[in-house]
Amino acid sequence: MSSTPPRPPAGPQRRPQRRPRPTRAPVPPKRPRWAMRAVTTLSVVVLASAGIGHTVMTGLDSDIARVDPFKDMKNRPHAGHGMNVLLVGTDGRDRISQAERRKYRLGGAPCHCTDTIMIVHISEDRERASVVSLPRDSYAELPAHTDETTGEQHRAHPIKLNAAYAEGGPRLTVRTVEHMTRVKIDHYLEVDFTSFMKTVDVLGGVEICTTTPMKDTYTGLNLPAGKHTMSGGQALQYVRARHVDGASDLGRMQRQQRFLAALVDHATSSGVLLNPMKFRDVTRAVLGSVRADKGFGTDELLDLGRAMRNFSPSSSEFTTVPIGRMGYAVKGIGSTLKWDAVKSERLFKALREDKPLAERTGGAPRRTPVVRVPVAPEQIRVRVENGTETAGLGRRVDTALAAAGFRTTKSPTNAARTVARTVVAYDPRWDRSAKSLAAAFPGSELRAVKGLGAVLKVTVGADFKAVRPVHAEEAPRTQGSDRVEMPVVRGDEVACG
Repeated sequence: MSSTPPRPPAGPQRRPQRRPRPTRAPVPPKRPRWAMRAVTTLSVVVLASAGIGHTVMTGLDSDIARVDPFKDMKNRPHAGHGMNVLLVGTDGRDRISQAERRKYRLGGAPCHCTDTIMIVHISEDRERASVVSLPRDSYAELPAHTDETTGEQHRAHPIKLNAAYAEGGPRLTVRTVEHMTRVKIDHYLEVDFTSFMKTVDVLGGVEICTTTPMKDTYTGLNLPAGKHTMSGGQALQYVRARHVDGASDLGRMQRQQRFLAALVDHATSSGVLLNPMKFRDVTRAVLGSVRADKGFGTDELLDLGRAMRNFSPSSSEFTTVPIGRMGYAVKGIGSTLKWDAVKSERLFKALREDKPLAERTGGAPRRTPVVRVPVAPEQIRVRVENGTETAGLGRRVDTALAAAGFRTTKSPTNAARTVARTVVAYDPRWDRSAKSLAAAFPGSELRAVKGLGAVLKVTVGADFKAVRPVHAEEAPRTQGSDRVEMPVVRGDEVACG
């Protein structure tokens, strides 16, 4: 006699699982002192990609302080393609202890202005994030506006971009950026020092690589060459440092981009996205110090995150507005940075049209990542020797080095004997140049030769395959006397490899 097993007690019905979305190519977000705030907020977007849902996120939305940057901007159309987020980093430090302020050299009163301003564009297909840094000393023209506190009317007038926040808060900052770029802003996110430090710490630190020592007495940064796992306070020193090289704010923005790429790489590879409790802790650390517009909340973070599950550093691209004139003096304001009108318009047009900032070829293999080196190839003189029995190899290597930017003698010779491994010979006085040249020959041997002089010598061995592209890491490349062209780099080109 058969019996029917009892049915389990009725309970709440489970929703049918959604089919997993087809695997897409990688995706991306975005850059605090700009990196600090931007990084923090971006980490929320990235971490939301775990798709954990409202169970873990319940109640966290109330932690976000709200601001209305779009007040009186009636009937604002959507940006059109993708999503544009204005990330603003302020120097807020109210919740940082006195001991930490001394340790990380955060003394002095905050200026209540924006240290960092970036536009983060998330593509319509959620396959790409384009991050454009707007230098805080950029020459800007504030649109006519009314003081929200006093009701006083102000005419349009010139100013440094970061001062728009002090004069009119988030609303005037958004209006000024839109006026200068003609890029419609969809959301506004504002982060401070505290949020940045907490986020890095709750992630367990972020790995940064540098080929040269970095020291900045203003922030206390003292970083030997090599790989370092930074805590929140150390990371804050790194992204704030302005006196590591001669590039000041422009060099700092490049380091901030490098840090953002490293943070994204860590968040997407460390398992944080798959750990609900870790995800919640990071999100809580971030949201506790963030200010955002009323339309950007938990639902938006989760929806965006789910669409970006396949995000990776290679999906992101970073750049800074091209500068047409350095030290542009303005009466009553001081020295500013004047954007290159033609090139900056081309850049912002790409954002408006949801296009990549750098050319990418459809199905072509990914190009070899560019390695960052301490000395620019253009400053390194090289003589090539063919240490193999392959006829014409010396000339091919000489040509490849010249194409990579090195100053070759254009008169390669044959070595006295064949060698299995490529050798870079150098005078000890030019050791930094030698390291930069050796980076173009992976696996090569560095050999110090006293008295060799300023011209380095490469003896090409049987192990040679190709010359690897290298770029100087310390300062932006310049054109002419004061024109600065900031390159577009992918996240995987600036994260530790």
